[in-house]
Amino acid sequence: MFAFRETLALDPDPASGSRVEVAFTDVSLDLREGDRLGAALAALSDAAGVPFSRLDQVHGAAVVAVTGPADELPSADGQVAAARGVGLMVRVADCVPVVLADPTAGVLGAAHAGRRGVELDVVTRTVEGMRALGAADIVAWVGPHICGRCYEVPATMREEVAAAVPTTYAETSWGTPALDLGAGVSAQLAAAGVAATRVPGCTLEDRRFHSHRRDGAAAGRFAGLVWLS
Repeated sequence: MFAFRETLALDPDPASGSRVEVAFTDVSLDLREGDRLGAALAALSDAAGVPFSRLDQVHGAAVVAVTGPADELPSADGQVAAARGVGLMVRVADCVPVVLADPTAGVLGAAHAGRRGVELDVVTRTVEGMRALGAADIVAWVGPHICGRCYEVPATMREEVAAAVPTTYAETSWGTPALDLGAGVSAQLAAAGVAATRVPGCTLEDRRFHSHRRDGAAAGRFAGLVWLS
């Protein structure tokens, strides 16, 4: 179920048993909308021990503060929380999943950074939302995504996005225009003063992950997750 999982002790009381948990799911779990989503979410909640708040992701830069799962999904691409007993989820199939935490303050964040979200800087908006909840020392994990060697785009699109985020400018391994969304997200996090861990894996090349570029309409969705256990 989890291709990557990391646990951080909460400060200043690591003996309390509370932990910040970070994970990225693998292809064995399909979290796309549909009849099977309920069972997949239930399995994920059982494994993590918390329910997960998810979003109606619209490839924008809106960020919402949440206290738990909602019956009507917020239309946003970032979410932040300072509540225990709830996890944050973003779902992807080539875009960049970013999860964030301030272990001392117990503030969490998650962002879905596709091409448009990187251009609009949804990651920085998410950091700002966390700071509004009291976060000060934020760390981030940049999850598996389609890499710059594989994410071919029209030349005009590359120029447009790179004009806003220069580090996204890339070329495929076969010599055509591309975007490196992970490099763009990493640069935005660094500019916001957030230390980041890059979790390896190109979704197009690595079959542990769902990929829309590889599988088209049949592609599932995997998730970036962060929660307080």
